[in-house]
Amino acid sequence: MWTEITRPKYERTGRRYASDATDAEWALIAPLLPAPKRVGRPRTTDLRDVLDAILYMAATGCQWRMVPNDFPPVSTVRGYFYDWRNNGVLRTINHHLVMAAREAAGREASPTAGVIDSQSVKTTESGGISGYDAGKKIKRRKRHIVTDTLGLLVGLAVHGADIQDRDGAPGVLKSIRSSYPWLRHIFADGGYAGPKLKGALEKIGRWTIEIVKRSDAAKGFEVVPRRWVVERTFAWLGRCRRLAKDWEKTIQSAEAWLLIAHIRRVTRLLAKT
Repeated sequence: MWTEITRPKYERTGRRYASDATDAEWALIAPLLPAPKRVGRPRTTDLRDVLDAILYMAATGCQWRMVPNDFPPVSTVRGYFYDWRNNGVLRTINHHLVMAAREAAGREASPTAGVIDSQSVKTTESGGISGYDAGKKIKRRKRHIVTDTLGLLVGLAVHGADIQDRDGAPGVLKSIRSSYPWLRHIFADGGYAGPKLKGALEKIGRWTIEIVKRSDAAKGFEVVPRRWVVERTFAWLGRCRRLAKDWEKTIQSAEAWLLIAHIRRVTRLLAKT
């Protein structure tokens, strides 16, 4: 509940916009950003302003050309976004923040178990990869994510909705094999059951899949053990209006905005603690 004690923890005053990073949040991200190059023209752009512009877009869902003029030029912000996307800076930041959040919660930095699930999302006329979702009968993309048991995002992939969960899971798990070497046990729903997925996982490492099914006797809404964690993560990410639809033409940009939304959430969590 909103009380005199809890309200100040969520107030975001003192900056231009409510989406701007606070001093505590910026202190978490600044050391993880690339240092200025030793050759060429000196850097004149404040990276905090660039980050604030990207967070503004994530929170409001606006287009590049609609970014307010008190941020750096659109071309500058977009250039840094593409650079951080292509050079793995966003994934590195997310990786370090996840480990810090786990340690703050009294856990080991590297998780040993995770939860996997996917979310179908509508695409637009922007183009790019998409697929026909026969279940929902609409052209979509799928956001495939893996979280730890706290709900922190440790792996993700975006692909066409015509790829079934059991076919997309090996690629997502393979991408986190080196980043989280101790994570080998995965909780999943019935869409990941069957020998096909087990055979595919045997080729990329030792993984165990535990299918958590909903009770047959349950009526109406029921919180499913373990699986509710990843559903909550999708809800956290959905607070950024940029993710209301998949507006991106490229898969790389679609994955980058997912990382930005999660970085936004984790930095706010760590700054409060």
